[in-house]
Amino acid sequence: MFPGRRSLFCNGKLLDLSIPAVMGIINITTDSFFSGSRFRFGYTIAQRANQIMSEGGSIIDIGACSTRPGAKEVSEELELKRLSKALKIIRKEHPNAIISVDTYRASVAEQMVQEYGANIINDISAGKLDPRMLETVAKLKVPYILMHMQGTPQNMQQNPQYDDVVKDLFTFFTNTTQELKQMGISDIILDPGFGFGKNLEHNYTLLKNIDAFRLLEYPVLVGISRKSMIYKKLNITPNQALNGTTILNTLALQKGAAILRVHDVKEAVEAVKLTLFYQDQPNCK
Repeated sequence: MFPGRRSLFCNGKLLDLSIPAVMGIINITTDSFFSGSRFRFGYTIAQRANQIMSEGGSIIDIGACSTRPGAKEVSEELELKRLSKALKIIRKEHPNAIISVDTYRASVAEQMVQEYGANIINDISAGKLDPRMLETVAKLKVPYILMHMQGTPQNMQQNPQYDDVVKDLFTFFTNTTQELKQMGISDIILDPGFGFGKNLEHNYTLLKNIDAFRLLEYPVLVGISRKSMIYKKLNITPNQALNGTTILNTLALQKGAAILRVHDVKEAVEAVKLTLFYQDQPNCK
């Protein structure tokens, strides 16, 4: 585990991070890179929320804008419409669930927290795509997932470059968390942003060095589920990338990941249980 706090207060609910948590994905989109994560109809949204909770998920992460490389931007009106529908359904089914809203728009974050009790804001842009986002999160007093992205979803995979990807991200997190703390945001989750302005080598270097970010004493979220760093390396499709996802999630857990963001909750929960059991075993000679 990370050496800082073992829990986060999430808009009236407590998120226990004494053991790694699993965040299940619900995309209310038509073009997310993994077709199995798209849930557009009310009954499928409810079924997916039930599945996440029944399989041991601790957080439901809802997004209404695809942020895959080259994705087209969704209007604010459509994003609000999709998220409002989903949160109404999930709050009815699971009133005590911890819900994270995946958005880079301050107005969307504000409405989802104030009207539907969203518990966490998950922002791929670290406040760079909406200048009001950080002050809005400070006012809402909810945890903030601070993700690193080089560029935008439209151009982020066009030859991303770093002097040293681990040092560059460490500097980014150090500077930005100081800024957030000065604004009154203290409940912060770090997300290295696998696949967001990183090539294959960048992604694997970051995975190998996840424990470096634990020095900042914030929980680290790892979101690598079915991503191109798995399926391109294995020459398969996202639909075939569950086994690779589980392997890399296990490596991330061994490096100190506090939250796994996944499409496949059951498998991730099992990875957490077995990794913790393995780590608790004594060394034998």
